[in-house]
Order: sequence, then structure tokens, then C-alpha cells
Amino acid sequence: MATTQSDALVIFGVTGDLAHKMIFPALYAMVKRGTLKVPVIGVAFPKWSIARLHKRATDSIERSDGVDDKRALQRLLSLLQYVSGDYKDSNTFAAIKETLGNAKRPVHYLAIPPSLFETVIQGLGAAGLAKNARVIVEKPFGRDLASARKLNQVARATFPEDSIFRIDHFLGKEAIMNILYFRFANSFLEPIWNRNYVASVQITLSESFGVGARGAFYETAGCLRDVIENHLFQIVALLAMEPPAGRDFGAVHNEKGKVFKAMRPLKPDDLVRGQYSGYQQEPDVATRSDVETFCALRLFIDSWRWDGVPWYLRSGKCLPESATEILVELKPPPQKLFADAAQTASGSNYLRFRLSPTSAIALAARVKLAGQEFIGERRELYLSEEQSGEEAPYERLLSDAMHGDGALFTREDAVEAAWKVVDRVLTSHHPVRPYKRGTWGPRAADAIIAADGGWHNPSPENPTTR
Repeated sequence: MATTQSDALVIFGVTGDLAHKMIFPALYAMVKRGTLKVPVIGVAFPKWSIARLHKRATDSIERSDGVDDKRALQRLLSLLQYVSGDYKDSNTFAAIKETLGNAKRPVHYLAIPPSLFETVIQGLGAAGLAKNARVIVEKPFGRDLASARKLNQVARATFPEDSIFRIDHFLGKEAIMNILYFRFANSFLEPIWNRNYVASVQITLSESFGVGARGAFYETAGCLRDVIENHLFQIVALLAMEPPAGRDFGAVHNEKGKVFKAMRPLKPDDLVRGQYSGYQQEPDVATRSDVETFCALRLFIDSWRWDGVPWYLRSGKCLPESATEILVELKPPPQKLFADAAQTASGSNYLRFRLSPTSAIALAARVKLAGQEFIGERRELYLSEEQSGEEAPYERLLSDAMHGDGALFTREDAVEAAWKVVDRVLTSHHPVRPYKRGTWGPRAADAIIAADGGWHNPSPENPTTR
């Protein structure tokens, strides 16, 4: 099963926003690369004609990067078919089966609200559409430990684990994949990548915009569920994992799973929740909402490699910049030969990964300034990682799922282990603290990291001196 190519792609929710913003451009790119040649069957409730679906797909691609290959667009449109129906109606799945025709190994993509996952998976099983098939489930994978376990049980009752692809588009980003490569392709890193040399690790995923029209969704999720428990935890796992036994995705998943299991469960005092001013006036938001639009936390990994090293995670909306950065702060030299290189916020060595909006890796080191005195400054050795021709996350992930390659997807045990870390503080936490738009969150978040020199705030530029 793992080596067979899917011979059809069924997209549930094909008329929705996700399909319009992300999926159609990904399919178009796949056709241009020659990796998509099988039927694409869209499924949704509206009674659309195939002409209307073609118009929707074309509009999506034009709004993305534009149509630069009219033949490829026509090839994509020729692959599209449409089934209208209620997901709770067995006749809908019978129509899908009929439309699939001779296809024997379809992949079913659930680009639908999480509340419908169980209904569709069970409908696929009852209709015989799960045999030799794969299923792609969009995040979130539950909203707490109990719901994640239930979703996994439902999925496993219909599909084997190696046929379930839990998609998180964040893992398909080139910069995220480069973390794994950089860690294990370079010999100089391993000797210092542990508690003996690393003082702390901090990860920031900041967004300069608010919830916009997603108020209703955010009221059910919040920053901790929406960003930290999945996106940032995945980054932590890549940074903290032990070397896998091999390059196969099973070995990588095994080591990532161990990191989640070693994470110390969070307590209320381990995190600060914030809410930007004006959030309660956003559409579909409760007037006295306690939902966090910002979250900062201190995490520990109880493993041999990372014992005692604090990991600081932070994310929020309406912050000064839209960026994602990692800062691995190294401990100072054991003997302070030079007074100006003492351990200060501006003196230590660090390794910095910039993941967005640009991709880069930087190493901070101190260098002597010209003159007779031993005085220097910290400068960055900076490597830009921007490359042309990169696959967009959804293009890469859809292609991988259709090939049966689960390397960039999330496994059942990892999903549940990650929820265990945050499960208590999802319901037992301090009230949100207000913060002004355009700031780096509530001041209380600074206290969490004060002992380690404070937060590193991503900047719009990439200076070589910091």
C-alpha cells in the first residue's frame, strides 16, 4: 500500500474557502509538474454544475499566482468532476462510487469542518470506498485529548494507520523541512546540541493581522489550540528529536513521538494568555470572550539530552510583524577572558532559524574590533535559504499522500501525546490579559522568559549585527 500511487483524488468540501485559497492552486501546480494525471472528484452540498466548478477553480488559480500555462489549466479542468449531496446521505457515497468508475485506489481528502470528519469517514466505510484507499484529514485533529482519541478510533476503524494522512500544511514548508536536514546533515552541530551547551530555545510565530472573518472559528479554538499545540510543537520535535535510525518516515515519526511523550505537562503558571484590544468587537466573537489571541509558555522536555533546558514558545495575532523565528541560545564560555563578552542579552552566541516570511539560517559569533584593546561585537554569519521553484506546502503534501509517503504527516500516537501536554491548561488557566494591537503581547509574557534574557523579537530585516 505504501508504494502504490493513488488513481483518483476525491475532495470533500470542494466549494469551500480552503479549496479556493489553497487546493486548486496546488492541483494546478501538480498538473504543470506532471504529477497529477488522475480524475479529481469534488464533493459538496451545493447543486453546482460542472461549469460552475470550472469557473471556481479558474478564479482560484487566477487569484493565486495567475494562469501562466493555459494548457495545464485545461488539463486540470478536464480532470475535474463533481458530486453534489449531503454527507449524511448514503446516496451521496453511492454517487461517488459510480463517478470513480474503475478507480481502485482513491485518496479521499476531507477539506471540511472537523465536526463532519466522523460522518464522512463512516460513510466511506459503509459504501466500500475505504478498501485500498487513503484518507487525508485536515487539522485540527480534535480539540483536546478526548476528542483526538475518539477521532483516531473512528479513523482506525475504517482505515489502517498507514493509510491515514493527518495534514498540517505547516510541515510542508521548505523551511520546516530544512530544520531536519540541517540538524542531521552537519557534523559540527551534534556535539553542542544538548543541555551542556544550549541555554534555552525560543520560538516565535507572530502575525500582524487579527482574526478577520474567522471569529467563529477562533472562539472554538484559540491560539493554544490553533498554533502552539500543533505548529510550534512540531518545530520543537524537529529540534529536540534524537537522530532517527534511517531516513524512512517511520523512523522519523518514532523519534518525534518520543519528544512529545517527554514533554512535561503544562500547568497554569507555565503560560500567559492574551487578547488583543478590539477582539471582542470582531464578527461572531462573544462580547465577554476569554479566548486567547496570544499565548506564551515555558516548556521542559524531560529527556537525557534536554533535561533542564527551557523552551519558550510564543504566538499571537495583531503583533508588530508576521514572522516565524527560532533562537537557540548557547551558554557562554566557561571562563570570561574578555569583559565585553560576558553573558548579556547582546553577548551570547546563538543559532537563528528564520522560517518566514523569508527563509534563512544565522550563527551569531563575537569578533574583535580593530585596535589594541580586546573589544568586540556580536555579528551574524548569515545564510539566506530562499530558492526558486519551491513546491508550495499543499502541492507537496497532496503529492506525497497520493504516493503513500507519510513523512510530512502526523501519526496517531504523536497527536495524542501532544494533546496530553496541553490538556490540563485548555480548561484550567488564568484569565486572558489585554494587549494593544501592534505590541508584542501582554507584559506578563516577559516574566516567563526574564531569567533567560527576554524575548527575541523578529525584525522585518535580516541584519548581520544583532
